Amino acid sequence: MNTVHTIEALRNTVQQQRKNGKKIVFVPTMGNLHEGHIELVTQGLKQGDFVITSIFVNPLQFGANEDLDSYPKTLEQDQEKLATAGNHLVFAPSASEIYPKGMDDQSKVIVPNITDRHCGESRPGHFTGVSTVVTMLFNMVQPDIAIFGEKDFQQLAVIRKMVKDLFLPIKIIGVPTVRESDGLAKSSRNGYLSTEERAIAPKLRQILNSIAQEIREGQQDFTSLTAKAQEQLEKNQFKNDYFNIADSETLKPASEKTQSIIILAAAFLGTTRLIDNITV
Repeated sequence: MNTVHTIEALRNTVQQQRKNGKKIVFVPTMGNLHEGHIELVTQGLKQGDFVITSIFVNPLQFGANEDLDSYPKTLEQDQEKLATAGNHLVFAPSASEIYPKGMDDQSKVIVPNITDRHCGESRPGHFTGVSTVVTMLFNMVQPDIAIFGEKDFQQLAVIRKMVKDLFLPIKIIGVPTVRESDGLAKSSRNGYLSTEERAIAPKLRQILNSIAQEIREGQQDFTSLTAKAQEQLEKNQFKNDYFNIADSETLKPASEKTQSIIILAAAFLGTTRLIDNITV
């Protein structure tokens, strides 16, 4: 497995693989990889011939008071995990390689409407940063297939809409969330949790499951269900960011006529922001 740090070296490798008739699969990450990321690579190997994983902590998607400076950078360990998984190429650029003129002078990609709610509401500008850097990476790699995790459900929906709206010839595949044995979604940010917080963290998934079960049993008062969930989160020491019952296609608030529901949740445990979701 090779690692490259420049766009030129990346494109040279991709060009050679295309000459060899290889189907290119791309897995964009911010590094500090865990089993969830490796599952994306594993699925990528089933979908194509040559898997490229990028490792880039994108400053454009972090807000002023978010954890950019403290976000773990573990390139050597990530390389070892990817090599073991069978990944073919790592693209690990610097911020100056991606944003040579700085971020203030950077053209941006805005995906409307679907980014207004949920994480988009609580993290202004976040999805513009995501859609911009993913578009740039897509243009650099020009993959046939790109793989994303379903834990970041809204992000996956944003990428799918962007690819469709911009007529990008890329197949987007979502991979189910990989979880710890107690149900907690695997996340790079789980490492921020104290021992006490880590013991509490699975309650987020349990609350999602309980609300989903009530909906399956016919409860359609989504306002009261949301209030109930928020109360349960607060009782378990979470600080609620949002708990929303939405249409899984549009991500707008669910109604009695909604055919497929997604429950999206984000909450702080101490200083750590955890997200999760469940489809009903």
